[in-house]
Amino acid sequence: MPRLLLFLAIVGVAVIVYALFDCIMSRAEEVRSISKPAWVITILLVPLLGAGLWFLFGRPRSGGSPSPRVTDPRHPTAPDDDPQFLRNLETRRRQQAKEAELRRREEELKAQEREKKNDDGASNSDNPDSEDPRQGPGSKTA
Repeated sequence: MPRLLLFLAIVGVAVIVYALFDCIMSRAEEVRSISKPAWVITILLVPLLGAGLWFLFGRPRSGGSPSPRVTDPRHPTAPDDDPQFLRNLETRRRQQAKEAELRRREEELKAQEREKKNDDGASNSDNPDSEDPRQGPGSKTA
C-alpha cells in the first residue's frame, strides 16, 4: 500500500509539473477559457484539480487539422508583400496624378486669362477712339 501511495504521489507531482510547464510554454493568445496567468495560479493553488482543468479547458487545441503558422499580418517582411501598402501606394499615385493634372489646368487657365488681358489691353491702346472704361460712355477727353 505505501508503494502505491508513493507511486500515485510521484504521478501527481509529474502531472502538476507537466501542466505548469505546458501552461507556461503555450502562447498567451492560444490559451482558452481564462488568461494564462490565471491558469498558472490555478495550477499552483489547486494542484491536481487545476492541472486537470488545464488539460480539459485551458490547453490550446492541437487536434484535428493543425492550422498553419501565420506570420503577423501587421508587420510583413517586405513592403511588396503587404497588400495594404500596395493599395495605399496606388491611391497615393492616383492622388498625385490628379493634383498634377489640376495644377496643369490651373496654369492653363491663368495663361489664358493673362493672354486675354494682354489682348484687351493691346486693343484698347491701339484704338485711341476707344472709350476709357473709367469714364462714362460717350465722354471724350480732349
